[in-house]
Amino acid sequence: MIQSLFLIINLAALILFGVDKARAKTHQRRIPERILLGIGLIGGAWGALLGMNLFRHKTRKPIFWITMILTALFYLWLFVNLA
Repeated sequence: MIQSLFLIINLAALILFGVDKARAKTHQRRIPERILLGIGLIGGAWGALLGMNLFRHKTRKPIFWITMILTALFYLWLFVNLA
């Protein structure tokens, strides 16, 4: 159950980063940064990191790198220690 939720959140994060990048290219209304950071914090950090690299989006913003890497490491630690 937890693994399915984790997978869904990470997939959502990946999609949100892709959608925001597409909107940025076409000068449309963007997804707020607090939403992108927030989905990473609630468990989507791995999807967000993949989206950042795959779409080359938000890669120049240190707050995104720091937040996503630390959060991803925290969730990795959590899963290893709860398994």
